Amino acid sequence: MSEETRRTLLKAGPILSAAKESEEDVVLNISLRPKKFLEFVGHQDIVANLKIAIQAAKQRKEPLEHVLLSGPPGLGKTSLAHIIAHEMEAKITATSGPAIERAGDLIGILTNLESGDILFIDEIHRMSKVVEEFLYPAMESFQIDFVIDKGPYAKTIKFNLKPFTLIGATTRSGLLAAPLRGRFGIFYSLDFYEIQDLAKIIKNSAQLLTLQIDQEAALEIARRSRGTPRIANRLLRRVRDYAQVLKIQQVDVLAAAKILNELGIDEAGFDDLDRKVLKLILEAFGGGPVGIESLAASLNEEVDTIADTVEPYLLKAGYLKRTSRGRLVTQKAFEHFGLKFNQEQQGEIF
Repeated sequence: MSEETRRTLLKAGPILSAAKESEEDVVLNISLRPKKFLEFVGHQDIVANLKIAIQAAKQRKEPLEHVLLSGPPGLGKTSLAHIIAHEMEAKITATSGPAIERAGDLIGILTNLESGDILFIDEIHRMSKVVEEFLYPAMESFQIDFVIDKGPYAKTIKFNLKPFTLIGATTRSGLLAAPLRGRFGIFYSLDFYEIQDLAKIIKNSAQLLTLQIDQEAALEIARRSRGTPRIANRLLRRVRDYAQVLKIQQVDVLAAAKILNELGIDEAGFDDLDRKVLKLILEAFGGGPVGIESLAASLNEEVDTIADTVEPYLLKAGYLKRTSRGRLVTQKAFEHFGLKFNQEQQGEIF
């Protein structure tokens, strides 16, 4: 980096602030998604197994078996669903569990599917039980039994469906009913990404965004992306904004670190909510244990937000533990905030 650019960086104030993804961000995020397996980075074992299943299904000229993808948000479940549709040369219809409010909605979607089409249901664990039970015969025998009228006038109408593939995505597979989970022939659980794989994604996305970024800067962004490609792409777009405003030709590690610090993303990848959760347990509850309901109430946040968005990474990275008595921070969390770790107190808790 030139001396002039370095001085510009040092003088630059907090020109950006952390915010939720705008509509433009959502559209850009879709455009950055890989379109085929060759472009997909990470989860190589899953990709290899899916390739075999897809090739076998195409050779038999049959729809792919129903697929269930689970894992924390932003790890590529939706991307994999669209890639599967692309590789199967099939039309994909996408919806979400909460969007299917009534059984009639599901019937309308299923009867419009052609042979070999793919139905993708995101957050499938949030479907109502009534709607979920309509899926059982649809997945198993491609039929739906719909009851009309009531009492002595009740009649059952059978809808014959064309063979299709259901791809379900869930962040909490444990909430799926056993009968529904058992009807999926292919099940994969996606885990957080390694830093090197995230850096590859960042470099690929930077090319699509026409942003010049060196390898060290890509690694710096990857280290702060919580092992999640969606977050990596979001942070990359904010770095691009910073580079555009300050007229930086090529982003290096200094520029990347500065913008991420201004966004409130620290070296561990924590944002404001992560720090609030950890500090609350450390300061108000002496390191824990504390129940998640108490945490949510103290922070004025939804329980699902903490359980689905905050906890998975903190648990994986070793900053938080779940015990039978509640959530508990580890020595690593004490050290991150520069607090003294009380070995005796922690020993009593464990």
